[in-house]
Amino acid sequence: MGVTFNDVGDDDELGETHEINVTPFIDVMLVLLIIFMVAAPLSTVDLPVDLPTSSAVPQKRPDKPTYISIKSNLEVAVGEDTVRRVDLVSRLDALDPSKERRLFLRGDRQVPYGDLMDVLELLRLGGYTKVSLVAMEGRPDNQTPAQPQSEVQQ
Repeated sequence: MGVTFNDVGDDDELGETHEINVTPFIDVMLVLLIIFMVAAPLSTVDLPVDLPTSSAVPQKRPDKPTYISIKSNLEVAVGEDTVRRVDLVSRLDALDPSKERRLFLRGDRQVPYGDLMDVLELLRLGGYTKVSLVAMEGRPDNQTPAQPQSEVQQ
């Protein structure tokens, strides 16, 4: 509550002003902004996986994607938690028993194709048929776009 001082008259009473003091409101907003700025980077998956690149158009991701990662040492992780391959399906069932949700499979560039297919087969046998492969956006490293070859006649 604010007070105004009037030089008019000899009144000893001070008049009250009915204005909102916005300084505490701004302080609270700045504190919330700092909290969100610190918390936002911590909410992402932070596994070191060297993904290959792709030039495909990126698709819309769901609000809470389920990532399955195959690291360069062939360990499998759901989110950030490492799991054994035999426990992969039971771990996914424990997170969400719906077999209709889309899973995102990330494989390190060093992972052999056979190991990637083994994980896909485990998911298929477990009833998970909606699996998307994740790649980095852009053109593959050290590659130029394919150019048509012209014929040379002699």
